[in-house]
Amino acid sequence: MSAPTIAASEQRAMDLLRFATAGSVDDGKSTLIGRLLYDTKSLFTDQLAAVEAVSAARGDEYTNLALLTDGLRAEREQGITIDVAYRYFATPRRKFIIADTPGHIQYTRNMVTGASTADLALILVDARKGLVEQSRRHAFLCSLLRVPHLVLCVNKMDLVDWSQEVFDQIADEFTAFAAKLEAPDLSVIPISALKGDNIASRSEKMPWYEGPSLLHHLEHVHIASDRNLVDVRFPVQFVIRPQSTTVTDYRGYAGQVASGVLKPGDEVMVLPSGLTSRIAAIDTADGPVAEAFPPMSVTVRLEDEIDISRGDLICRPNNAPAVAQNIEAMICWLDESKPLRVGGKYALKHTTRSVRAVVRDLHYRLDVNSLHRDEEAGELKLNEIGRLKLRTTAPLLADEYRRNRTTGGFILIDETTNRTVAAGMIVEAN
Repeated sequence: MSAPTIAASEQRAMDLLRFATAGSVDDGKSTLIGRLLYDTKSLFTDQLAAVEAVSAARGDEYTNLALLTDGLRAEREQGITIDVAYRYFATPRRKFIIADTPGHIQYTRNMVTGASTADLALILVDARKGLVEQSRRHAFLCSLLRVPHLVLCVNKMDLVDWSQEVFDQIADEFTAFAAKLEAPDLSVIPISALKGDNIASRSEKMPWYEGPSLLHHLEHVHIASDRNLVDVRFPVQFVIRPQSTTVTDYRGYAGQVASGVLKPGDEVMVLPSGLTSRIAAIDTADGPVAEAFPPMSVTVRLEDEIDISRGDLICRPNNAPAVAQNIEAMICWLDESKPLRVGGKYALKHTTRSVRAVVRDLHYRLDVNSLHRDEEAGELKLNEIGRLKLRTTAPLLADEYRRNRTTGGFILIDETTNRTVAAGMIVEAN
């Protein structure tokens, strides 16, 4: 039996916030996630009972909420099961997906995976230790991945006597570092995940803090304007032609809206052909809709019969992405067996389009701790980040990553092993 839940129909109508958590070992990330699940009544009764039983058996004086995620983390860090653990919960205001990413330096690739689709990143810092190298690394990665909102949680405030001075010092230091990055929205919140202070409600032990609790901030942070609703980008994933005797003239183009707003009657252009038409209708699994916007999955029908296939892209005639074969990009190397070198050839997956690519140049390797650029680097090894130039066998329909995370992102695949070896963010396409 579970705690009271929100009706399914209400959940479907609610806003969804994806956020990634990051922090060094023992900063309290497991406890914080457990506390959020507990305080929002997102735990099954048997889950909570099991945690209480284990806590009692270990002699803990409290219910150790960290146990809710530590089992997953133990498996993950041994490379047994999963790379990033995803947790789900909801409040009456919003639905949430947590990407729980490991904090170790050797798991930079996991951090990239978890934060690449996040609306918000939550970075934990131990109040006793202050900012450490990994705090800066995580902030930089979030900036690189264009995560629109950043929250620094100064945890374990109970262990520094709820000191405003300690909090202010950490907040000032982090704010100064974030100023060097592109962090458009930064909040700093003092918390105690273990005691529950400033998690679901304001803490009376820190009267000097005048901001919202963490959960209140997560519920109210404005994410609608983060989505690009100006540049229409609709990568075609599948062409629907029903094999039915009753439906003979249906031709629809299915996919997920990457950005912009699509409406029946809108003039559109199809790339790479450059042919134009108008939208006749937009269909969903629940029937026709008057408009489509990200991240809706829809089927678009056009007034004219145009030769369109998977990998093509529907956009506006006067607002098109670059049709490019020369790509400048930032890369996070994910492969532990072989490094990236100039001359390497890979399969490149970009939206619904797949091409082959060769590495023409490696401009520099970036030290994510000091932000130093090593222009003498000849390769990128596991978890390393660098800027390179790629040449593709066929044009990509691409935007800069800073403008559009969907049409600006790609992955590289080793064709011999079929492993994903890199995640890329387009800086320039021509």
